[in-house]
Amino acid sequence: MSLANKQRALITGASSGIGKATTLAFAKAGIDLALVSRTPSKLEAVVAEVSSLGVEAKAYPVDLADVNPLKDRMSAIAAEFGPIDILVNNAGIGYTGTLMETPLADWQSVLNINLTSVFQCIQGVIPGMRDRASGTIINIASIAAQNPFPNWGAYSVSKAGLVALSKTLAAEERSHGIRVICISPGAVNTPIWDTDTVQADFNRNSMLTPESVAQTILHTALLPASAVVEELTLLSNAGVL
Repeated sequence: MSLANKQRALITGASSGIGKATTLAFAKAGIDLALVSRTPSKLEAVVAEVSSLGVEAKAYPVDLADVNPLKDRMSAIAAEFGPIDILVNNAGIGYTGTLMETPLADWQSVLNINLTSVFQCIQGVIPGMRDRASGTIINIASIAAQNPFPNWGAYSVSKAGLVALSKTLAAEERSHGIRVICISPGAVNTPIWDTDTVQADFNRNSMLTPESVAQTILHTALLPASAVVEELTLLSNAGVL
């Protein structure tokens, strides 16, 4: 990639899973990276790994659960790191439990991290994209947005909201030269299955790999500016788990 075409991306949830795999895929494609995640030590390790690939990378430790300052924080990152050409909203939380047994605080936490934080990241980054009349926003939703999985209610609602957010944003920002892409993967073998908020027993060997999702994200990001994949569902060849 020539310097004239050099792109800069901001990726959330960049220290593990799909986010880390996407970071590596973008770095190998020559894209400079502003990396956002909650844990500084894990983030710095990823920065060191991708910096060895010859791109500029910088760590920005941010807790996306704290949504109030998030818009301003993202604006500041964009101002410091440089123009953000690609925003990948990947960070999210898994959550299982029946709707009737989901405490309000948990419900609000899932919606804050999976939906409201994305909304705030977008509001922080889009003004610069509008100024340049170009930009790509990629939101990582889930097959759970489309399929009703029992015990995944709060998660499914948050991801369905993300799909609706993506569609509305695409309609509003098209005239500003901004592309909006929503990718809904099936189950992906990431550390989300090991978290305290997820109780599920799936065959992880049959899931998508983070690398296969990352390659799809990269492919949609690098399409010619005159084309966009607005919605994409990516499944393991084993089907919906």
